[in-house]
Amino acid sequence: MGANASRDVDLSDSESECEDTTDHESDSEESYDTPASQPSDRKRDDPKTPSSIDEIESRLKELKIKYNSNKNNSSTAPNVKNAVKLYLHVGGPTEKSKWLVSEKVISYSFVRGAPNGDEEDDDEGGSDPNSCWLLRIGSKVRARVDENLQLKAFKEQRRMDFVANGVWAIRFFSAEEWDRFTKRYQDCLFENTYGYEANDANKLKVYGKDFIGWANPEVADDSMWDDADMKTPPTKTSRRRGNDLTEEFEEAAANGGAIQSLALGALDNSFLVSDSGIQVVRNYSHGIQGKGMYVNFEEGKLSQRKGANATPRKALLMRAETNMLLMSPMNEAKPHSKGLHQLDIETGRIVSEWKFEKDGADISMRDITNDNKGAQMDPSGSTFLGLDDNRLCRWDMRDRRGMVQDIVNENMHVLNWTQGHQFSRGTNFQCFATTGDGSIVVGSLDGKIRLYSISSMRQAKTAFPGLGSPITHVDVTFDGKWILGTTDTYLVLICSLFTDKDGKTKTGFAGRMGNKISAPRLLKLNPVDSHMAGASKFQNAQFSWVTEEGKQERHLVATVGKFSVIWNFQQVKDGSHHCYQNQIGLKSCYCYKIVLKDDSIVDSRFMHDKYAVSDSPEAPLVVATPMRVSSFSISSRRLEL
Repeated sequence: MGANASRDVDLSDSESECEDTTDHESDSEESYDTPASQPSDRKRDDPKTPSSIDEIESRLKELKIKYNSNKNNSSTAPNVKNAVKLYLHVGGPTEKSKWLVSEKVISYSFVRGAPNGDEEDDDEGGSDPNSCWLLRIGSKVRARVDENLQLKAFKEQRRMDFVANGVWAIRFFSAEEWDRFTKRYQDCLFENTYGYEANDANKLKVYGKDFIGWANPEVADDSMWDDADMKTPPTKTSRRRGNDLTEEFEEAAANGGAIQSLALGALDNSFLVSDSGIQVVRNYSHGIQGKGMYVNFEEGKLSQRKGANATPRKALLMRAETNMLLMSPMNEAKPHSKGLHQLDIETGRIVSEWKFEKDGADISMRDITNDNKGAQMDPSGSTFLGLDDNRLCRWDMRDRRGMVQDIVNENMHVLNWTQGHQFSRGTNFQCFATTGDGSIVVGSLDGKIRLYSISSMRQAKTAFPGLGSPITHVDVTFDGKWILGTTDTYLVLICSLFTDKDGKTKTGFAGRMGNKISAPRLLKLNPVDSHMAGASKFQNAQFSWVTEEGKQERHLVATVGKFSVIWNFQQVKDGSHHCYQNQIGLKSCYCYKIVLKDDSIVDSRFMHDKYAVSDSPEAPLVVATPMRVSSFSISSRRLEL
């Protein structure tokens, strides 16, 4: 299936048509104006100067109905507290979609209520410590104030779109009312997210003095975004408009196994990891294709230890992509593993089983990754990184005495903990990634993102505060300047650049960033697409893949349900981008392309930059569903969104 761009239907594009079908009488009244602005009336009966006070009073009485009816006009504020005009979106993300007027005048309020919505206070106060702020709009809308509302602002239209059992929009009757709602909404969102009243002292407590710009992004210093954007290397390919994603290949998974993950290679082959085995496919300039060797887990002797699940959920390429480490969770509900298997890709056999051990005791890991962005292409690589809830370490498959362990004749082998730290408690690590030089970024359950240098895993050089949502996946550019975190409802893009006391520009991996830290930017679905995605969550947001100094990642991709969502990286970094003109809180970008599949998407990734052809700005995008895998190419310099 092809790609679709995000789009917004302007309320003015469909408002009059919708009102005509819902309330003819009201529209005929709204079309009235004062007699002075109706030239046709003046032609029929040129008014004469009244001869008495009685005639003036009589004439005013005749005009009274018309003046009263004009109060219903959307440009005139009605005499109702917190009045808005309410619209309902119908038609989904199609060309026939439109807004219907649900209520011409309706009142909104922020009230406190129980999280399950069973109880509610009559006023905007409330003393129940378990209550939260709800947005109530008449009897039509009642929803918790949080990121699930997917609120999107249109300041020039005095309009807010959001999701609450449907896609709604409210339009305010004045700019002052719009501003008042915005301030109240932000305060309620802060309190619901962090549990504190929204004041300067509590914002300082949550974000810290170095990150106060995150609490007040409207006045945050964005100079580093602009400076970094100017330093982006130019591309040699031509600039053409009208480009799009083109599906090049699509084929079914081999042996009927459901694909669990992608392991893309930078060399000749890539790999589809399923619940029954691993399919080897060939890398081409327009995607991956071909049914090569298939490694069956039973024939490959992937053992199933007691308490372990045989289906690998993590596959890590090593040693010039001739070996693969496979890590299986202990059970479906727990992602941690006590060890891993080593697959020799050339022979198609599991050659060793390894266990994680520290100081003679078995330990678990929740994730593993390569030492750096290009480490999988190193033919001599024998180390990799491991992450658990409170552990960050480096594992070595070589013997402590400097010899490679005999992996043929021994049944179980112990990985050597060569570097790392076991934190006492509270880190709740969830995911991690590495830069080109081996610096490490770690995402946590509390939303914090920590940056570790290549020299120490004990103390983070920089710790970015959480925005209230767990970080479920994290990625970083090759040069370490940009960090991309995934949450359930949005992506967060962070600039790690800062200027030190000597005036040198560095990244947060190299030192403490001080207090001139740029506010992050959020990448979101618009309310219509978010509603279409339903309960699906963002997963596995990643940059396009480069492993060479001086090259720049050009796109970001994430999956959410049946959507593969692609953002233009250059556009997101551009501070003058039109999405940011309607800023409420952190700047949010809603311009993207969507690849829609028939089934839920397992993973979406760009191939290595070496597979970008001369007339394309980017390597092919690979999109995998449980039973099929597709490859998409981008046809010109940049993906216009």
